[in-house]
Amino acid sequence: MILLQTDIPVVPIPETIQDTTSWFSELKGLGFDEAITKIANGLVSFGFKLLIAIFVFYLGRFIIRKLYKGTLNVMTKRRMDPSLTTFVLSLIKMVLYFILIITIIGILGIETSSFLALFASAGVAIGMALSGTLQNFAGGVLILLLKPYKVGDYIETQGYSGTVKSIQLFSTVINTVDNKAIIIPNGGLSTGTINNYSLESYRRVDWNIGLSYDTDYAKAKEAILAMLFEDDRIVKEYIEDDKDYVDNVDSYDDGNAESEKEKNHNVFSKVKRKVKHRKTAIHQSLTEDIVMNAAIPQKLNRAPFVGLSEMGDSSITITVRAWTHSSNYWPLFFHFNERFYKELPEKGFSFPFPQLDVHLNSMNNN
Repeated sequence: MILLQTDIPVVPIPETIQDTTSWFSELKGLGFDEAITKIANGLVSFGFKLLIAIFVFYLGRFIIRKLYKGTLNVMTKRRMDPSLTTFVLSLIKMVLYFILIITIIGILGIETSSFLALFASAGVAIGMALSGTLQNFAGGVLILLLKPYKVGDYIETQGYSGTVKSIQLFSTVINTVDNKAIIIPNGGLSTGTINNYSLESYRRVDWNIGLSYDTDYAKAKEAILAMLFEDDRIVKEYIEDDKDYVDNVDSYDDGNAESEKEKNHNVFSKVKRKVKHRKTAIHQSLTEDIVMNAAIPQKLNRAPFVGLSEMGDSSITITVRAWTHSSNYWPLFFHFNERFYKELPEKGFSFPFPQLDVHLNSMNNN
């Protein structure tokens, strides 16, 4: 039976290569019992540190999750920008886990200063190898600072168009109209061209109508304008007046009964307009001074326009333009395509087929 001697000093597990060499040299000068005692004490000490490290890991992970959820709740209650929320949460999670790993390494007895120096050296090498990834990270920061777009905006960039779903550390996720998730690196987005359809609350809708050459242009123009002015979704003169109309439309009653379907459509349209209006309020307030300094009129006439744009081989082309709220762009476009196709022939205007006139000259053969 081997008796443990209590007067033998406890030698911890070595932390560096130099300590390892001296630790083994000390073991050579000891007897078998003393060597076993030192190894056992070292293993006990390391096991105790390992248990503490495991406990700290699970405790730290629990705290990180609580901080993550708490930060998410605070940012959600304060209605912070979803783009900034997703970015900050990703950054917080990454930094806290890095601190937790460094803490655990220190508890295990590994020299953290040398580890940090090694990590810094490896970071330089990795940074050179992942220069594109770091560029994407910097691009994400620029996107959050400059805000060329935000979560919920409909954008077109790099050959893709869709609604921004999330802005992450290194990439932006957009959903196309057919529900495809497109992941685009932030580096190219921060330096490339972006068409943000949601930035402005009002857009212009264009139609090109081809009519036969025997058309009375003045009457056609009058008929088309009458059709446009009948629709409440179209700006009649000024966008500012249309905004006032949308804000006060709830108190307006023309005394005519509406069907349930029409009421639901009108309510849905009004809600969408108000939401869009609130989203662009900050942008408009920021650009107001710029507009005034540039001596641009505060009110621009956006009344419907009809003009003769082209005299083609088989028909004349009439260009029709009307301004409407961005949420009504496509519904208005397809609605008036149907109306032009159905109502213009009823008013006596025709859509010609491509045609070619051939003139034969008779020649007398002598």
